[in-house]
Amino acid sequence: MEGDFIKVNKLLLPLSWLYGCGVRFRNFLFEVNILKSRSFATPVISVGNLTVGGTGKTPHVEYLVRLLEKQLHVAVLSRGYKRKSRGFLLADDDTPMRDIGDEPYQMKQKFKDIDVAVDKKRTRGIENLLSGEYTKKAVDVILLDDAFQHRYVKPGVNILLVDYRRLVIHDGLLPAGRLREPVSCKDRADIVIVTKCPKTLTPMDFRVLTKQMSLYPYQELYFTTLEYDNLTPIFSKSSNDADTSLESLRGKNVLLLTGIASPRQMYLDIQPLAGSVSPLRFGDHHSFRKKDVRRINEAFAAMQSPKVIVTTEKDAVRLQNVEGLSEEVRQNIYALPVKVAFMLEGEESFNEKIIGYVRKNSRNSILAKGKDDIKSEDGDSAGDRPRTISFRNNREDGVPVF
Repeated sequence: MEGDFIKVNKLLLPLSWLYGCGVRFRNFLFEVNILKSRSFATPVISVGNLTVGGTGKTPHVEYLVRLLEKQLHVAVLSRGYKRKSRGFLLADDDTPMRDIGDEPYQMKQKFKDIDVAVDKKRTRGIENLLSGEYTKKAVDVILLDDAFQHRYVKPGVNILLVDYRRLVIHDGLLPAGRLREPVSCKDRADIVIVTKCPKTLTPMDFRVLTKQMSLYPYQELYFTTLEYDNLTPIFSKSSNDADTSLESLRGKNVLLLTGIASPRQMYLDIQPLAGSVSPLRFGDHHSFRKKDVRRINEAFAAMQSPKVIVTTEKDAVRLQNVEGLSEEVRQNIYALPVKVAFMLEGEESFNEKIIGYVRKNSRNSILAKGKDDIKSEDGDSAGDRPRTISFRNNREDGVPVF
């Protein structure tokens, strides 16, 4: 059920109170405009969360890329967590993972035609992307990865992701829980998405979740679940007639190798198919060392056949350059690509809201010339005014119409 992955350490609650005071004071400085939030003329969409890791940011950013890239030149701007470089860096096809981080590297490998940049200072990163100095094409829309707490940028659309099994309403502030900010900060979101929902949820479950989230009428609530593509070999090449579907795991012994924040849902999805699942878990964004390689080799060698190693796409990009993996491991390790799917037929509504926002605020894209491009009543276009989205009047009494 929802919230069943949450553990709050009550002994650490006094420290959480002190941490919360600091966070609230920082947010207060933004609210009274002592610390400044900056808007940009080009559409900016932020995807983030209130918790530390594990809500599915990368698959949701990739969903937005697929939605927009056919008609727009898309740029993704990330902090580049655990990268070895500093400052602003725009990735090209040859940029190593260590310079931009695993998630931006994964995205650049999957979407060759978009710009992927990293910069801890997001305002500077946006300025550089829009300057024309670094990119070959003018950027039409910028997707900010993991930027809900980066309040120096005021995005046009602020998307908040909430893990179904770690609902923010049940969690606690760091360090007792995993919340970066108080639950009330969800009010800054324009769109809230409850992610990683089981496909077995009933209409009553959705109503309960909607009530629990207690959103304002101007906020839109959606639910997504995980969908898996075919397994992809990391090192070896499968023959065209090889079965690489998730169903091919049926009856096999699986070593589930993960270095992500929340691998439990992946475990639960594979378990009904596999003969057995043996988790081998490392920390989020883990850098694999010699002792880790030995552990992987030994764990897989000890398993009975038929056997296979399944890992995530994010882990795969870090494992590709690791030395010392046994030939048996290299021949039998697969990445399991994941995508998000909207529930309650919410995909069309979500897509329309995102495309509508970009259309009304784009200057150079095809969408800017769409038939629904509406100017303000006084005849002036939006120009350089703050570009934000409003979903008011899209609800009845604050509850989505299912």
